[in-house]
Amino acid sequence: MRILLTGGAGFIGSAVTRYIIENTTHDVLVYDKLTYAGNLNSLAPVALSDKFKFIKGDICDKRLLINAFESFRPQIVMHLAAESHVDRSIDSPGDFINTNIIGSYMLLEVSRDYWDKLSCDEKKLFRFHHVSTDEVFGDLSEHDDPFTEESNYSPNSPYSASKASADHLVRAWFRTYGLPVVISNCSNNYGPYQFPEKLIPHTILNALFGKELPVYGDGSQIRDWLYVDDHAKALLDVATKGAIGQTYNIGGLNERTNLQVVTSICHSLDKFISKEKRKVADFTSLISFVEDRPGHDVRYAIDASKISNALDWKPREDFDSGLEKTIDWYLKNTKWWGSILSGEYSLNRIGKKVA
Repeated sequence: MRILLTGGAGFIGSAVTRYIIENTTHDVLVYDKLTYAGNLNSLAPVALSDKFKFIKGDICDKRLLINAFESFRPQIVMHLAAESHVDRSIDSPGDFINTNIIGSYMLLEVSRDYWDKLSCDEKKLFRFHHVSTDEVFGDLSEHDDPFTEESNYSPNSPYSASKASADHLVRAWFRTYGLPVVISNCSNNYGPYQFPEKLIPHTILNALFGKELPVYGDGSQIRDWLYVDDHAKALLDVATKGAIGQTYNIGGLNERTNLQVVTSICHSLDKFISKEKRKVADFTSLISFVEDRPGHDVRYAIDASKISNALDWKPREDFDSGLEKTIDWYLKNTKWWGSILSGEYSLNRIGKKVA
């Protein structure tokens, strides 16, 4: 199959790209704007593969999108390009409206025009897979049942509202125009190659430098944590085997409070780093509680039984094993995150055009 993957230089997108190239015979065209979170270094393990191509481009650029479709002739579109950090959406909501809503609309329209011109046999193969988040459902109380695919939408941040809007557009293009779509909504991802502003890598790197480990409020907010490589496999399963018009929730079955996550990182680092090489004797001493962010959701939890039953997918990693792999990766890959902290990576943002 030929898979066009938007946002493929981001955290989840690069994991999907690496998984496909390393484990299948599919060809992948990564289409990525290379904003702050897009990093070509995350694609280095597969960059020399004959199955990999790259275009630097904005999903709001209709002409460039059309050229990419005409050149590559995708059979599957996996749409991961998005602004995704809640804090940034609070500070700059316009960027989220533009990329997550207008960009998704543009990609849907280009996909529809392309699909309309395919032969009957080619149309049967084509899929548009929209990758979304559990945050579109709002939040849960401590005792509420986890989100299912039938949960009502109730987004509480500019980020989640923009993703919810995109979800609705995708469903409308399926119902109104017949575009063959599938949607997936995932829980919080973690793992290698995650941008350092996110909770887990931010905590790991701050601890290494002996800096404060900030925790919002009292740290009681609960998230379901999904190891990114497990998510990558699930996304390919949804894109290639999911039923047209259906939505699949993807979760790690690992609910933890934010404080538990930060504390677990501290305890794991105790095992990895000898006391002689630490900035502090006890990493937990670095934990500090800061003012909570506006509209902070209380709890997210995913019921992943549908994808488990329909597509025979289950996460391989529990939180402890995934966290250990994540910490080990960050300790061994100082060059990757070092170039981000120094700003050097931002100078390497010109990708090759597809032939």
